[in-house]
Amino acid sequence: MLNDRVQPNEATFTNAARLAAANEDPDMAFELLKQMKNVAIAPKLRSYEPALFGFCKRGDAEKAYLVDADMVESGIVAEEPELSALLEVSVNAKKEDKVYDILHRLRSTLRQVSESTLGIVEDWFNSEYAAKIGKEKWDVKKVREGIAQGGGGWHGQGWLGSGRWKVANTQVNEDGVCPLCGEKLVSIDIDPKETENFAASLSKLACQKEAKANFVHFQTWLEQHGPFDAVVDGANVGLANGHNFSFSQLNTVVEQLRQISPSKRLPLIILHISRVRGGPAQNPKNMRLIENWKKNGALYATPQGSNDDWYWLYAAVSCKCLLLTNDEMRDHLFQLLGSNFFPRWKEKHQVRTSASTCGHSIIMPPRYSIVIQESANGSWHVPTVTTDDHEIPRKWLCATRSRKDSLHNLWTSSSKSDCT
Repeated sequence: MLNDRVQPNEATFTNAARLAAANEDPDMAFELLKQMKNVAIAPKLRSYEPALFGFCKRGDAEKAYLVDADMVESGIVAEEPELSALLEVSVNAKKEDKVYDILHRLRSTLRQVSESTLGIVEDWFNSEYAAKIGKEKWDVKKVREGIAQGGGGWHGQGWLGSGRWKVANTQVNEDGVCPLCGEKLVSIDIDPKETENFAASLSKLACQKEAKANFVHFQTWLEQHGPFDAVVDGANVGLANGHNFSFSQLNTVVEQLRQISPSKRLPLIILHISRVRGGPAQNPKNMRLIENWKKNGALYATPQGSNDDWYWLYAAVSCKCLLLTNDEMRDHLFQLLGSNFFPRWKEKHQVRTSASTCGHSIIMPPRYSIVIQESANGSWHVPTVTTDDHEIPRKWLCATRSRKDSLHNLWTSSSKSDCT
């Protein structure tokens, strides 16, 4: 391309790399990637895929790691297909340190895995080689420190324990207890500084997408009337039946939130101004309800032309409180946030509503983090991606070993000696 004086771009190089990979020549695909970078063209994730998948398919783990390292150096974040391919080639090549590292990358970037990736994880733990890997004795203090520094749920000290793994699919109970091994999954802490930084970036983005004066006015109002224990996406809750907007339905869940609130205060209800002035809002009963919310400083009507989503999300993040909405927050607006902090925050703060013959009830956030977890005694729990239907139980993979040399026992004896 360069010799023919053709001005290539990223798509040109990527398509050429795909042709090379189709001809089972991942080396050429990788060489084309290097040429792209040499002429100052920034590669994308798709630019790396031909070489990476080609080497993984060929079973050439070392060259796959070179592509991965180049990807990291370029600031490209691997997604599940890339990490899954790297995991499989590492399992087949018996590279235990790489398997460990990639499991943690899956934990930090994806949190949950697909069924196909889970199958690769299961193959590793069931392998004869995995049974030979692990420390029979380890530094208890370092494991404790690792758990504390990571916020819980992992320690990063390598494979702990020895012997064959006991591997099975299961479902944990509402308290996060695994019925197979008795391990209790933890709720992983979020650094307060991360929350502050996220609120700041959210504010900046909202001011770019919304009329800045309107959003700044809301921030001032929130400072004067907040903080709140919960924020309600009024439109989402009021339309939960999918037909007509219902103030009665909205009020039911608002009162439920008030009852469980530490301050017994009404939550902040965010509604577009058209919902507050027209339609069902003209009903005398609903008018009294709206006036009561206003009187208690619990209602904010977003202005014409605004997107409610920015307002209720910012309020919940900045108040560090619960957010009541059934919106799964996956559309383009939330993709703009571009942060792995958001799914972690959402898991710990989002409250949902559920309808039944008895009316509407609220579903609180899980008491544990739905993320790959590595316990203090060396066991692992890997959750699968599931649907938005919270009635369907999530499948977890439990991988554990004999506890005779577990950190649980070492920790217990250590704690006893500390107390004597």
